[in-house]
Amino acid sequence: MANSVEAPSARRILAASLVGTAVEFYDFYIYATAASLVFGPLFFPAASPAMQLLSSYATMAVAFFARPLGAIVFGHFGDRIGRKSTLVASLLLMGGSTVAIAFLPTYHQAGWLAPALLCVLRFGQGFGLGGEWGGAALLAVENAPPGWRARYGMFPQLGAPVGFIAANGLFLILGVLLTPEQFQAWGWRIPFVGSILLVGVGLWVRLRITETPAFAKALEHEKPSDVPLAELFKRHLLPTLAGTFAVVACFAVFYISTAFALGYGTTTLGHSRETFLGVQLGAIGFMALGIVLAGYWSDASNPRRVLMAGCFMAVAVGALMAPMMGSGSLLGSWGFLSLALLTMGFVYGPLGAFLPGLFPARVRYTGASMSFNVGGIIGGGLTPVVAQALATNGGGLPAVGVYLAAAAAISLVALLPLKQQQI
Repeated sequence: MANSVEAPSARRILAASLVGTAVEFYDFYIYATAASLVFGPLFFPAASPAMQLLSSYATMAVAFFARPLGAIVFGHFGDRIGRKSTLVASLLLMGGSTVAIAFLPTYHQAGWLAPALLCVLRFGQGFGLGGEWGGAALLAVENAPPGWRARYGMFPQLGAPVGFIAANGLFLILGVLLTPEQFQAWGWRIPFVGSILLVGVGLWVRLRITETPAFAKALEHEKPSDVPLAELFKRHLLPTLAGTFAVVACFAVFYISTAFALGYGTTTLGHSRETFLGVQLGAIGFMALGIVLAGYWSDASNPRRVLMAGCFMAVAVGALMAPMMGSGSLLGSWGFLSLALLTMGFVYGPLGAFLPGLFPARVRYTGASMSFNVGGIIGGGLTPVVAQALATNGGGLPAVGVYLAAAAAISLVALLPLKQQQI
């Protein structure tokens, strides 16, 4: 077994699943970071800082509503013509939209055209990412040897902390090297331009891979589904719905501990941008640790059991939010974020093996992508907005903690009736 894991083809497959999602999530996270730090005053009319931050967070939600559409389109072609070419197309769309954001005018320069264009490009980001995750997960698990499905499936998940570190690390470096005026005027555009290099790396890796054995085998036995989405809803509605709600917890945990926490830490708690970005970077390693531990545990037991354990952990994290982060100390914030992101590893890491296992190969791309991205709308689309509103006007951090615990409870209930098939 060790030889099959270490074979050159296996390394290429795992690299393609990790590097591609790292690029995609880098693109997604630099937007989330910029939305928390600079987009409010740059793209929206002068108002209270809280209202500008809420408007900035609202543009983040645009991508979440675009993601299911991307899942439908890319899932359709991924289930009909193959995983490889679809993954290349999703990467190009995501990268092109990200680079274009770097050249947008501000509200002061173009009025309401500026936030309108920002929303269009944010839609493009979400549309591309809607087809990215499902394809990357299938690329990994459909090539996995027996007994290694979750450990292969954790590689696209590891793209998330890698992309986060690259995105926030670059913002942190720029914050140190540039004055606040320089960063506000043009420095924030550099990470978006830099996406060109990362997309190039992702394309180079993905163009060297071949089609997955599971998809090729499915084609040998029957022709592809004419309309994968229709077949999914007709024959696999229950696992689609349950899988959708099963991912709510991971999105709620992540966006509360990243986008919301960054905005709250730099406004309400009064920490500097560079300081709080450093705190987040110091905690993100726990997310990678959680993903790896969850991958090994999932192969030793099963992904569903690990996800359920992660949901219980998320309820506890919600209860700890107010006493730890509400203390105002950097150590308390770091402790909370470390626990939250470790928990994120357990509710996110097993999904790469779990969701594809709910569906047969002929509709697997569409099914996994739809569940993941519709669940993203429910769990993450409006979470920074709702959390900010709760923190400001609805009871403070205890209310945000209750919101997080409720999201975890939803996923826990959805996981109870689910069963999986072997890929």
